[in-house]
Amino acid sequence: MDRNTVIGFVLLAVLLFLYLFISTRNSQELQKQKQVYEDSVARVQAAAKKVDSASISKETVTIDSIPTSVQGFQRAAYGPENFDTVENDVMKVVFTNKGGQPKAVVLKNYLSSDKNPVVLLNSSFDRFTYAITPTPNTSAQTSDLYFQKAGLQKNADGSQDISFVLNGDNDRSITHQFRIPKDEYLVDFNIGFKGANSLLTQGLMNLRWQYQATKHEREVKYERQQSQVGFLQDGDFDYVFSKSQRKFDGAVHWISATQQFFNSTLIAKNNFNSGSLEWIHQAADDTSNIVSRITADFQIKTNLSNDVAVPLQLYYGPNQFKTLKKVAPDLDKMVNLGQGFYSFVRPINKYIVMPVFDFFKKFITSYGLVIALLTLFIRLLTSPLVYSSYLSGAKMKALRPEIDKLKVKYNNDQQQVGIEQMKLFREAGVNPLGGCIPALLQIPIFFALYSFFSSNIALRGQSFLWAKDLSSYDDVIRFGSNIWLIGNHISLFTITAVVTSFLISIYNMNMTPDQNNPALKYMPYIFPFILLFIFNNLPSALTWYYTVSNVITLGLQFVIQNYIIDHDKILARMEEHRKKPKTKSKWQERLEEMQAAQRKGQMPQQKPSSGKK
Repeated sequence: MDRNTVIGFVLLAVLLFLYLFISTRNSQELQKQKQVYEDSVARVQAAAKKVDSASISKETVTIDSIPTSVQGFQRAAYGPENFDTVENDVMKVVFTNKGGQPKAVVLKNYLSSDKNPVVLLNSSFDRFTYAITPTPNTSAQTSDLYFQKAGLQKNADGSQDISFVLNGDNDRSITHQFRIPKDEYLVDFNIGFKGANSLLTQGLMNLRWQYQATKHEREVKYERQQSQVGFLQDGDFDYVFSKSQRKFDGAVHWISATQQFFNSTLIAKNNFNSGSLEWIHQAADDTSNIVSRITADFQIKTNLSNDVAVPLQLYYGPNQFKTLKKVAPDLDKMVNLGQGFYSFVRPINKYIVMPVFDFFKKFITSYGLVIALLTLFIRLLTSPLVYSSYLSGAKMKALRPEIDKLKVKYNNDQQQVGIEQMKLFREAGVNPLGGCIPALLQIPIFFALYSFFSSNIALRGQSFLWAKDLSSYDDVIRFGSNIWLIGNHISLFTITAVVTSFLISIYNMNMTPDQNNPALKYMPYIFPFILLFIFNNLPSALTWYYTVSNVITLGLQFVIQNYIIDHDKILARMEEHRKKPKTKSKWQERLEEMQAAQRKGQMPQQKPSSGKK
């Protein structure tokens, strides 16, 4: 490890801090939005009270007591709420006749942190609604109207159909038909109108979708950091991470609200024409179990005919790459394998990390061992570049005696020693930047694996050694309160990653030719200390990977330096290289000129002091 290697590690640390800063820079903005959220909640609660009071007054009126003059859509404003449950192999959907829509979705194959099944659509906030005009100059929201169940039908392919009908006057009606497949999370939702030209103002359907994401993981704060809203507009994928509002001027194919491992998606088969989005992302210090809330308003232009069909689809399920890829175009991008500033790592995850991980997963049941084999594969893949850096380090070590002579010759004059050292490197054919390769190589790999391990639902709930969940931190020690930069726990895999990084730094100190550089003296302590704060709250899968990678690095360094690299041959080759004619690169010329200028600028300052003596 030479001076440039240290620079590489410093750059790595800076980039890591930059990544975390960008990921958390929205805290101040979210704090400002907190007041907006509280005001919004107050408005929702006030509206809910009005709705509840209206519902109570309506429920006191029985169906039989409604005057016969009240017919059609007006009669649909009264009635008891009934529920129907439809199950398939992977989920259970509870429907309500109020609004003719899903009331709750239970995922059978997944458990929340409280060991209960994952339940989506579990609040009164969740709903679909749109306005209709039952009579001229009047308006009603379908979510406030009571539909009639039209029947439940089982199909030959194992799917099931359930329909709700809202009958009005003049042969007008609205039908909500849902098809639940046998073993999928995607539900077909078709809205049919009879008399649409009088029910929809100017043939425009204004659909509102409200969804509230609630806590399913052990750490709601981290789950909020991983949540976002994505959409496909005019064929291009985009997402909202920090902004609370967004307008859509073009065609929107789908919109998806995701938390760390689950998402709810609304798909328009024929696209929405325009719309807007309001996303309330809970503040980090919020004590509720709410992750985020989304309110999306979309416009659908119909053909102003009597009969109109609006085909939609609903996805309630895991945020799983292969599953989402089959549902809708680019919906798999809701799995964060690299987005925004770090989108350059997505190809690494998509074409290297994920296929290798899935391959090992087919034969090995322990995900900890799968990660270890994935680490070994990555190290083998990068071994040619790493070996060249080790070879450069060996050359630097071989030059140490001559560098020590330069220090004695120039009485530890750092400026002159630096100039002569650069000449020595050039004569010996040593690349001083060669040792930076491992550090720089770790940057994209680290960011790729951070995204992969944080979003890979396969790791959720998987235990290994002392870690109970590889998708979260392994808190072997918990504190009574939060400690600044640390949190409320200590992760053991973080400790192993820090300790092995410390051992690598100590080992590399013995390889560097310049032991008088203060940066080299303190770097073995500074860099692992930084990792402690960065890694402690990250998934244990990532810190386990880093630990295995460090152990492999230590083993490779020891074997290569002691059994593969022949230092005598290196010295002989360096001597041969010295005899060849040398040409300075422009970079070397500029560096030497700068060093000479700095040394010349210090000369006048040294003469007066020598005169006083």
